[in-house]
Amino acid sequence: MLRSHQRLLSAGATSLLVLGIAACGGTTKDSADNSGPAAAQSGAADPNAKLKEGLKIAFLPKQLNNPYTDVEVGGGKVAAGELKGEYKLVGPNDASASSQVSYINTLIQQQQDVIGIAANDPNAVCPSLNQARQAGIKIVAFDSDASKDCRDVFINQATTQGIGESLVKMANELAGGAGEIAILSATPNATNQNAWIEVMKTELAKPENAKLKLVKTAYGNDDDQKSFQEAQGLLQSYPNLKVIVSPTTVGIAAASRYVSSSNYKGKVAITGLGLPNQMREYVKDGTVKKFALWNPADIGYLAAYAGAALASNQITGKEGEKFKAGKLGEYTVGAAGEIVLGPPTEFTAENIDQFNF
Repeated sequence: MLRSHQRLLSAGATSLLVLGIAACGGTTKDSADNSGPAAAQSGAADPNAKLKEGLKIAFLPKQLNNPYTDVEVGGGKVAAGELKGEYKLVGPNDASASSQVSYINTLIQQQQDVIGIAANDPNAVCPSLNQARQAGIKIVAFDSDASKDCRDVFINQATTQGIGESLVKMANELAGGAGEIAILSATPNATNQNAWIEVMKTELAKPENAKLKLVKTAYGNDDDQKSFQEAQGLLQSYPNLKVIVSPTTVGIAAASRYVSSSNYKGKVAITGLGLPNQMREYVKDGTVKKFALWNPADIGYLAAYAGAALASNQITGKEGEKFKAGKLGEYTVGAAGEIVLGPPTEFTAENIDQFNF
């Protein structure tokens, strides 16, 4: 079992673990701000620089009204308040590849200092994100990365390798070491989902997992009803299926809801990445034995502090730079601008009541 990250536990103990490509004229930020990409490329970071107050920090998640997103961006709002900044939340109601572009363009016009984005597609958002960077706006990808060529840093929930390994480990344990498994993902273009799935496939090819057979990867588009239907379809199409692995909070909850009220309960296991509050009833009724996640609020919180550090020139996004992220402590920028929150926590009937998010 993966152990809880120390920062996750400390945060949980104190807060109950409360995410047009056309040029826009007149949007370049004051040149005295010295926070644009050119400044970052030509000068070194000043780790002793004072954090600026009054920063305009906008969050653009994959979609609004998503339980996971609500918790995630809520952490960003808390951090923005601590930073004495202005918090803004915008986003689409669907998670399609190009649905975020118009919001980026509006944020450029509004002269935000920082845009935090969970990209629905790593490349579709790049032209607009680079336009924002040219206007002096710092870009912090979180949860789901944009191309590294169009953002300054990326806040990763945990290492991609660690998440993929954890998902396969749980699937193996729940399948008893052998049998058919299926994946219920979000959208086909979701950066994080696809990266985790690739690691899963690599892990499944290893000798210790050779008796597990991945029969299908289905996509619920992070929509509750479609995910419910996809789970139903998987179970009807593969009568010998032992485990559904859903690396998305919408998918795992929908699959659990279907199985909990069907004849598959007790026969087919559900696991993946889920919110404890959303999954508690399915753990309590025996539908779900184990699943994993990090604290989503900490992702948004860390993203806001990283954005403030960038806008204040404490960091530029280069590997090895350090900054402090409020209650979460000090973080170091890794390769390709990646900042890792920490390893996921595994939830079971024994510990789920210790978490409230």
